[in-house]
Amino acid sequence: MTLIHGRWSLDDRLERILRELPYEVPAGAEGVTVRLSYDRSKGVLDLGAASPYGFRGWSGGARDEYTITRDWATPGYLPGELEPGAWQVWLRLHRVPLEGLEFTLEVTVHRRAPLRPTEEEPPPAVKPPRRDIPDVEGLRWYAGDFHAHTVHSDGSLTIAELAALATGRGLDFLAVTDHNTVSHHPHLAKIQEITLIPGQEVTTDRGHANVFGDVGWVDFRQPADTWGERGLMSINHALGGDCAWLQPLSERPRVAEVWHSGWWDRRWGAPLAWAQAWRDDVIAIGGSDFHRHGSAGLPGAPTTWVLAEDPGAVLDGVRAGRTAVSAGPEGPLLLRIGDELLALDADGLVLVRRSGARQVIRGDRVLVPAGEGPFRLETHENEVMALCA
Repeated sequence: MTLIHGRWSLDDRLERILRELPYEVPAGAEGVTVRLSYDRSKGVLDLGAASPYGFRGWSGGARDEYTITRDWATPGYLPGELEPGAWQVWLRLHRVPLEGLEFTLEVTVHRRAPLRPTEEEPPPAVKPPRRDIPDVEGLRWYAGDFHAHTVHSDGSLTIAELAALATGRGLDFLAVTDHNTVSHHPHLAKIQEITLIPGQEVTTDRGHANVFGDVGWVDFRQPADTWGERGLMSINHALGGDCAWLQPLSERPRVAEVWHSGWWDRRWGAPLAWAQAWRDDVIAIGGSDFHRHGSAGLPGAPTTWVLAEDPGAVLDGVRAGRTAVSAGPEGPLLLRIGDELLALDADGLVLVRRSGARQVIRGDRVLVPAGEGPFRLETHENEVMALCA
């Protein structure tokens, strides 16, 4: 066992926020366990791991302990051979008080691998009937959510539990976007009842962004301009309190999470104003940012609708700008159907066009000429109910 004890100061955080603390793993080791202890009432330290060959996992402030073996690892971490040599405990000094923060690391190298924890499977979910939405030239509107978390970062549900919850709410696809890790990616294809899209929420103190696709780990330590080099990137909750977008970019991504569950009062126009200022051809998507029951929105609150060949092709639909966002799977909805707009369950709402012209929607299923987008629906109190590209 190796003990590492120290104290981080606010000056340490300002000098370099991520610290790599080395330890040795001998040849023949079958596992390693790291335990971190500090006074959580005073600060927050984020936890991660690297082997001599690079990234092996991240759990941020969600965990104080992890185990890595050849055949299994704590969620958030990557199983595999334990390469002999210098490993690192990553500590990000997320919150450090003026008086400093003491910590202790306990590193145990196992000669025999610890037993794998057991995991129960949830009962199968029943999917509600599909809404009556016409296809468009061989494409179909699919309902989903582009932002959700599991036990692989700071969520409370397993992948199977999250998939069952999303299926039961009528979603066709769900992006699983755990923070700064891809340990969940190999498990997503095992789920059959809903299409799970690999994602990573690249998480820093100056903003969060989702990168979608099975593109490998995106290094959050690198400049934000590099994050989307291999996958489709969206800016998350750009006005999200202490995680608002502050990262410098030489070119602004076109896709943005304009509608986030934190937009609890949709009479507040700041998200739309930000999107219009971000770029004039922004592609709006939505994300619940689901972590656990009783916190933020459930999967599909809001719901992103994507016109695509099938649920596995929704990222292509997003790239093409074929998106719409509603408050939920059954909420008022505005969709482009060829040269027309279909307003569903939106009686009494107001269609607002790019030019600022307004039109009252009368009826629960109304077709109107499309013209130029983007569009939004709002009530007479200017509460936004749906978006359409």
